Amino acid sequence: MSLYSSVPPGVDLPMHARDLIRMHEAVIGGGRPRVRPRPLVSRSWSRMLSLGLAADGVNTRDSVSFDEVARRRRVSPLRLVVEDLGQVVGATADTANMLLVVTDADGIILWRVGSSAVRRRADTLGFTEGAVWTETRVGTNAIGTALAEAAPVELLAGEHFEQGQHPWYCTASPVHDPRTGELLGVIDVSGPALTLHPAIGALVETGRRLVEAELWRHHQQGLDRLRRTAEPVVTGVGGPVLLVDDDGWVAHSAGVASGARIAAPAEGQILAVPGLGACLPERLAEGWLVRPADTARRVRLDLELGHAPMLRMASGDVGWVRTVTPRHAEILVHLNTAGTAGLSAEALSRALYGDAEHLVTVRAEVSRLRRLLGAIVDTRPYRLATGVALTVHKGLEVSG
Repeated sequence: MSLYSSVPPGVDLPMHARDLIRMHEAVIGGGRPRVRPRPLVSRSWSRMLSLGLAADGVNTRDSVSFDEVARRRRVSPLRLVVEDLGQVVGATADTANMLLVVTDADGIILWRVGSSAVRRRADTLGFTEGAVWTETRVGTNAIGTALAEAAPVELLAGEHFEQGQHPWYCTASPVHDPRTGELLGVIDVSGPALTLHPAIGALVETGRRLVEAELWRHHQQGLDRLRRTAEPVVTGVGGPVLLVDDDGWVAHSAGVASGARIAAPAEGQILAVPGLGACLPERLAEGWLVRPADTARRVRLDLELGHAPMLRMASGDVGWVRTVTPRHAEILVHLNTAGTAGLSAEALSRALYGDAEHLVTVRAEVSRLRRLLGAIVDTRPYRLATGVALTVHKGLEVSG
């Protein structure tokens, strides 16, 4: 069976859908089903039962206001690619029975595309813009379960926890920012259960790949624009300098090997950049000019562990003090212990969680840490950058 498919090869779809509904009735009623739930479904149903959600009918729907939907659309990077994604789905056959849905990372439906007939059917289920489509609100469903499992999910008929969703299939995949690995949302294709086609999973996967490729293209175009716009200013600057965007991505460097990203600049806040030391960013029209604020180039860090870990940076006579989360403190400790060899995502997952099954979470945590500290933390493998010295002052047990 493929990663997406909820239907075993060669199985009759209508018969299988009926078996899944009987399975739901038996399991929820405490009986022994002829067809047992897939492990994915069993895990999700266990979560639903522990939450006390109702399996018969439809649970109460939560939703945000239209103004909040509009706000979330404006700030979502997915706004750049929704139209292209709709064209991919629209190019397939029999789109009258498909509904394309795009959510944000909170599982809130921001965009919904499909025929008026299938949208009306979805309306009766509360499957509308602004609805919160997480497991905790609507039970086992491809969107919410993809968020919970951090993996693509396809569900058919009785695999949904709510009986009200049994007339549907849904196929979903999480979408991540190709620059940072951060979860951006979920792409979902849904429709009447008996219209499920084996190619739906491939369609959703194609959509995910398109979205992430387009987001990367937009990112590169933004850096190119910044480079062209700031060229006269950068040309006149002597000594080592970086030109970066608002998120710290490097559009141009001179006199320093900076890597692809530093910490996100902010007005009046000193940045620690390996190779440059302490820097005070200067605002340009569409980005930031980053130059050394002190002659010292080495970055010294002191990490004080505790309930509210504190990180101090010093480079020459310049520095800063910031609180970091306990998880970020733990990551810094493990990277410091690993030394120049660093840690792979799998190794860091084992160090933090005891197994290698939390790769998505690890990458997201390191991405957030790099947004705060930038090039102080290197990637591939994860390690402290050359020229960074970290001293850890014990005060908190760090698992490992």
